[in-house]
Amino acid sequence: MHPVLIKFGPIVLYSYGAMVALGFALAIFLMYRNACRFGLDRDQLIDLAIVMLVFGIVGARMLYVALNFSYYMAHPLDILKLSKGGLVWYGGFIAALAAAIVYARRKKINFWLGADLMAPYIALAQSLGRIGCFLNGCCYGLEMPAGSFFGVTFPMETCLRMPTQLYSSAALLLIFIALRIWQERRHFVGEIFLGYCMLYSLKRFFIEFFRGDNPRLVHGLTVSQAISIAVFMASLGFLLYKVLLWRKKDSVSK
Repeated sequence: MHPVLIKFGPIVLYSYGAMVALGFALAIFLMYRNACRFGLDRDQLIDLAIVMLVFGIVGARMLYVALNFSYYMAHPLDILKLSKGGLVWYGGFIAALAAAIVYARRKKINFWLGADLMAPYIALAQSLGRIGCFLNGCCYGLEMPAGSFFGVTFPMETCLRMPTQLYSSAALLLIFIALRIWQERRHFVGEIFLGYCMLYSLKRFFIEFFRGDNPRLVHGLTVSQAISIAVFMASLGFLLYKVLLWRKKDSVSK
């Protein structure tokens, strides 16, 4: 593992932060390049993405701290130490989504249209971020038998563990490809974003069974699995509702 990419005197570049920053930068570039195809103002889109990033990081950190409350009660200053990881995606997702809805209303941006544009590139950014998790040694998988070909030894560990970060990264890359293809065939606003929510929640639900760092809290499930079920069901409900509206509108127009 390589938690530190570059160290030059007091300057330290951590692999986790570097991969998250790279993913965000790539996502911003691709959103900016494709904004016009969706009829969106590029500058407003960039502002929206920055707002989502800031609130996303805060929300992701807050949920991580809440899930590890006893540790941070004893080490409160560590709450500010983000360089080595310690973010929960769903916390960031909920906070960023709320901020995006408020910002879009204030700036009169079509939220669903913007979300459809962003969705594939969010998955791509996550894919790169999971590589950062792998290099950092966080979000590791279950213990594997000694001598296992696919086992990896992470920092502060002596046993082999499943590299679930790489599995997540590969799955998110596939989600990105699927959503980009879907983007070119969409029928109504919102379907790409809702498709992302469903695909991601499915991926997260199943990958959690192989994670070795998350405790089982709710009926043998992790917190992320419980949230994944809620996100999937809510997204499916919204998607079915929008499909019915689209079909009704299509039948009227004929």
